[in-house]
Amino acid sequence: MSKFDEIRPFYDNEVNDALRGIARDPMMKALMSFTFPDIDRQVWLSKFKNTHSISDFQAHFISYTVRKILEKSSEGLTTSGFDQLDKNTPYLFVSNHRDIVLDTSLLNLVLLEKGHIMTSSAIGDNLVQKSFLHVLAKLNRNFLVQRGLPLREQLKSSQIMSEYIDQLLHHEKRSVWIAQREGRTKDGNDATQQGVLKMLAMSAGDLSLIDYFKTLKIVPISISYEYDPTDMLKVPQLLAKHRDEEYIKDKDEDFTTMLSGVLGQKKRIHINAGKVLDTELDDIATKFDNKNKQLQAIAQIIDDSIIQNYKLWPTKYIAYDLLHDTNTYADQYTEKEKQLFMRRLDMRLDLSDAISKEYFLAMYANPLINKIKFENNLSV
Repeated sequence: MSKFDEIRPFYDNEVNDALRGIARDPMMKALMSFTFPDIDRQVWLSKFKNTHSISDFQAHFISYTVRKILEKSSEGLTTSGFDQLDKNTPYLFVSNHRDIVLDTSLLNLVLLEKGHIMTSSAIGDNLVQKSFLHVLAKLNRNFLVQRGLPLREQLKSSQIMSEYIDQLLHHEKRSVWIAQREGRTKDGNDATQQGVLKMLAMSAGDLSLIDYFKTLKIVPISISYEYDPTDMLKVPQLLAKHRDEEYIKDKDEDFTTMLSGVLGQKKRIHINAGKVLDTELDDIATKFDNKNKQLQAIAQIIDDSIIQNYKLWPTKYIAYDLLHDTNTYADQYTEKEKQLFMRRLDMRLDLSDAISKEYFLAMYANPLINKIKFENNLSV
């Protein structure tokens, strides 16, 4: 047994058995019927029998699912920055996180279509409690982040995950996706948690922190949805935080959020791949000796890249103007776009609840506010 067995995806020699095991699951039937609505069930069942690797499963099935999701619930996906990446180099993609399923699925569709190395992606084990979802995640080359562990076990789990990411990048030559923070951003403020970077640094061995991070080839990823289909589902958690209350999820809340994210209307989507962190790390090594200061500075560089490269859709400008009762950015959207956004606000919220309204608007406006702060800092 490998020490990674509890968290790793399937090996290719396990794929066929795993796929056969869930082939007749009602959820697989629903997934394939959605993906291939005009194809007889026996056709994809037969293709499953001849699928013997994760790459085959992703290329012949899941990539079509993701394209169908884009067709049904968006107005298209655009990208930037990927032409700067080498197609044969494995990268550590550190991404802002908006949607449980789509953030990684869309990135991997882009990587597949552009001929880059696809990722092994981190996913919280709390999100795959259902047996079918657990198997599907492993078939999609997801590895598990163990949640809710006691402190000592948490440290051990972090060490194993750090070593696994190191193995993927340096030995298996596999790109990796991780979120910049634990869990999705609920309030629109994209900020890298130092804990994520500390976990990565656990595998530095004899290398200095900076030298090790250079070997990871970190690429900040900025994903932006014009509309967040889970926006209203995020508000109760933000309100609980506002009231200084503990937020307790409903039993199937994660699953509901996944479905809403996949099927809900997103309009336009953009993914930007930032520049590989390299000379910036040298600058940090020159400025700081202290490891914590170095980690803080690395987090800041990732944040700056994500904020700077975040695509600002009209919804962000509309939310800013509504939040601040101004027309500052009226030239960035049409009256029709504003009315559409206000109708969404009206349908999803009790507008007499001023606090909920403020949190909802801030969720959309904060990426713009953060970009303004970033640009102001540059000019100082």
